Amino acid sequence: MSFASLVQRQRAFFQSGATRPLEFRAAQLRRLHDALVENESGLLDAVRADLRKPPHEAYLSEIAFVLSEIRFAQRHLRRWSKPQRRRVPWMALPGQGFVLPEPYGVALIIGPWNYPLQLVLAPLVGAIAAGNCAVLKPSEFAPHTAAAIAKLVRENFAEDYIAVVEGDRGVAEALLRERFDKIFFTGSANVGRAVMAAAAEHLTPVTLELGGKCPCIVCADAPLGVTARRIVWGKFMNAGQTCVAPDFVLVERRISGGLLSALKQALREFYGDDPRRSPDYGRIVNRRHFDRLVGYLGQGRIVHGGQHDSGELYIAPTILTDVPPDAPVMHEEIFGPILPVREFDTLDDAIAMLRAGPTPLALYLFTNDRATQARVLAETRSGGVCINDTVLHILGKQLPFGGLGDSGMGTYHGKATFDAFTHYRSVLRRAFWFDVRLRYPPVRISLANLKLAARFLFGR
Repeated sequence: MSFASLVQRQRAFFQSGATRPLEFRAAQLRRLHDALVENESGLLDAVRADLRKPPHEAYLSEIAFVLSEIRFAQRHLRRWSKPQRRRVPWMALPGQGFVLPEPYGVALIIGPWNYPLQLVLAPLVGAIAAGNCAVLKPSEFAPHTAAAIAKLVRENFAEDYIAVVEGDRGVAEALLRERFDKIFFTGSANVGRAVMAAAAEHLTPVTLELGGKCPCIVCADAPLGVTARRIVWGKFMNAGQTCVAPDFVLVERRISGGLLSALKQALREFYGDDPRRSPDYGRIVNRRHFDRLVGYLGQGRIVHGGQHDSGELYIAPTILTDVPPDAPVMHEEIFGPILPVREFDTLDDAIAMLRAGPTPLALYLFTNDRATQARVLAETRSGGVCINDTVLHILGKQLPFGGLGDSGMGTYHGKATFDAFTHYRSVLRRAFWFDVRLRYPPVRISLANLKLAARFLFGR
């Protein structure tokens, strides 16, 4: 299996210069926007077929999110694309310095199954805005959405410009053997390592949006009702299959009983006494993930939920307590509707637990105490932080979203998406009329005087 011809055609189209004019980029963003609006119903049906995702949740997290990214890029595209003036050192005077935002070329975007529309098309917005061609590889585990994306792209864009390749892992591996100019991958850390290794063969720059066990610390001063609602909302949307969902809770021991009661109450408010019947609660993507998640249920004491049905791929929103620190559910990314809750006595204990693990994609902290907030920010590491809420930090167009270490590299959202697909080319332009001979051999200045002059020659 080879995709060399497709990549070559896209590279030829890119090298023709057709994707560079701002008018072309703006027109393609409008086309993508209009296509999403026109195909909204079919796209929502596809996402529901893959994940049983409720329509309101699917619209906000999949379609509305991408439309918002498009509109933001449309408003700012001209400013983002302008050459940026830079000062030059005295040694380069008279001269002008500037940075040219330029597209990488042909980009490969590999998306996951949990937000199968958003996590393919949001990066595409940046690729288009920056002036690239793109090959999209949606997840085979969300086949209805993958087919809907392929149809949308095929009907609105030439394959030499934007193409969709459907298929399994073998197809992704074949794509990765080709030489792309940029790779943007969203998925697991294990697959991310394989993507990075493949990219290294061609020295291709990568953005990796991975996962990780996103911790949630709840301190004793946090108001329990609103804290519980915000944790439950962030954890159990999309049946817990969200890369920035709170993966486990560390709660100060003296309020643990109160928080557990508040979490249970929030679950009943959101999904009723039988979440299986709730129109607002989704399902697990496939049997393999269902079986993996069911295996976690026996690794602690179930204090809420635990019901499951393999025929429906249903697992009730579940809270676990009394989880041993070495249990797999405390070390593996859960990516499902199971929330372990552990207690801590001092903030030192909580921070020590976090520092012993890999760097998460997000960290959540619930406290009104500014000193505690400052200390957690100073003594922990994560891709992003959200204080007194969950997930909402990924919505800000001015807040770049991305991971660190095991949770990824590179950022996107808003201008950061444009930056992810842009090479910033530095240019120095000088005149011929002024040429100081002091810089040329033979040496005309003592080393002592050169040391005094160096800070001015190179700039401060």
